[in-house]
Amino acid sequence: MAKKARTKTRHVLDTHYVRSSFFGIEDSLVSTTGLIAGISVGTADKNIVILAGIVAIAVEAISMAAGELLSEETEIDLSHGRDHANPVVGGFIMLLSYAAAGMVPLAPILVLDAPYALPGSILAAFIGLYALGYVRGMITNRSANRQALRVLLVGGMAAVIGIVVGSLYRV
Repeated sequence: MAKKARTKTRHVLDTHYVRSSFFGIEDSLVSTTGLIAGISVGTADKNIVILAGIVAIAVEAISMAAGELLSEETEIDLSHGRDHANPVVGGFIMLLSYAAAGMVPLAPILVLDAPYALPGSILAAFIGLYALGYVRGMITNRSANRQALRVLLVGGMAAVIGIVVGSLYRV
């Protein structure tokens, strides 16, 4: 019986950490791309776009990690500690996932010239979203391409919103 309980606890821990990673990657690709797209359309100054991207990634990675840690602690308190992941580990996974994924749309801005930087950023993020969805489909035994398209479409809306808002408020 103890082995079954350990297996169940391990499954809960594994799925929690996968969820934290998926959430961090998806949120970062979407948020960072939307921000970079909006700022890029709103200003011609590449340095402002880079600064905004770096600040957003740093602040949001810490914020998401703190949110993961605190929400997991709350869940543990409410369930009296049954079958939960380590909040510190979950927060760390969220921090790393968010920070690493944020570099995907920022990298083209750092290395490409103006006419190619924004399209490269959006393309990199869309490839990242598609790949994330594909992996999601594979690990959940669902259609990998269907999941990839779903994540791409849902996440891609942020870039479009960022471009619209940046176009409306150019500086």
